Amino acid sequence: MRDHEVLAAFERIYRDNVGAITRFFARRCVDPQLVGDLTADTFVRAMTSYATFNPAKGSASSWLFGIARHTFAAHAEQSAKSGELVRRVGGRRELDSDELAELEARIDAERPGRALLERLTELPELEREAVELVHLCGLAPREAAEALGVPKGAMRTRLYRAMARLRAVVDDEVEAR
Repeated sequence: MRDHEVLAAFERIYRDNVGAITRFFARRCVDPQLVGDLTADTFVRAMTSYATFNPAKGSASSWLFGIARHTFAAHAEQSAKSGELVRRVGGRRELDSDELAELEARIDAERPGRALLERLTELPELEREAVELVHLCGLAPREAAEALGVPKGAMRTRLYRAMARLRAVVDDEVEAR
C-alpha cells in the first residue's frame, strides 16, 4: 500500500471511530481537556502502530478500544504518581472554546453511561468492561472479546453473568423502594 493510501485508510478509521473513543473517555472523565488529551493519545498510539493492525484478526473498532483501554490504564497509573498534575498542565495544548464546548457536551451526554459504570463497580473488571463495550460502545460481542483479549466463548459467558448480576441489583433496588 502506498503512503497516501495508508493515510487515507487511517483517516477513514479515525473518522469512523473518533466519536466512540471520545465517548469512552467521557464516561471516565469530566474534564474536557483530559478527554481530548486521552482521545488524541489513543489515536497517536494507533497511528504509530497502524502497521501492525490486521483487519483479518479483528475490526478497527475493537483494535482502537483495546488501545483506548491501555491509554486510560497508563493515564491512571501516571496520575497516581506525584507530580502528574504539574506535568499535564505544563505540557498540553489548551482547547479552543469550540473544542471545549463540544467536549463538555459529550461529557454531559455520557452522564447516564457514567452512572451505569458506577453501578457496575460491584462486577468483576472484565465483566464490567464487557458490558460497557457491548452495551455502551456498541461493539459486537466478538469485537469486545478482541478488544479485551479474551476468547469469544468467554465473552458470551461474561456478558451473561454480568447481565444476571445487574438484573439482581436492579431487582434489589426495586424491592427496597
